[in-house]
Amino acid sequence: MADLFSDEWMKGFMEQWNADPDLSSALGRIGFGSVIGYGFDGEDQPKGFITIENGQAVGAGAYNGEALNWDIRCSDAQWKKWMGKPPGMMGLGVAFTSGKVKFEVGDYSAMFKDPRMAGPFIKTFSVMGRV
Repeated sequence: MADLFSDEWMKGFMEQWNADPDLSSALGRIGFGSVIGYGFDGEDQPKGFITIENGQAVGAGAYNGEALNWDIRCSDAQWKKWMGKPPGMMGLGVAFTSGKVKFEVGDYSAMFKDPRMAGPFIKTFSVMGRV
């Protein structure tokens, strides 16, 4: 298995994203588009990124200075825990307030106020688990 958030891993994540209609179609219905960075807490920059246009992943790879709309960070252990057993809304909220997940860029509260975004966001963890 490729290292978490490496170029190879992110390309696999992109394939899995597009293969999951609960994620890609749900976000497509609301015209969601963003560049999302993923990485580890305490590091200067994310490890990988994925570019979404109208719900579909159109690019992904190792982070190389892309302008991000979202930059999500956790410890390696936290990422792996959630990939094995995705959090619910409550678990993610607790993780955010306790600092186990950090949004270096992006408005966490705005996302959770819109259930059309919150459900698919949680779905990304199970999709990550298939990479």
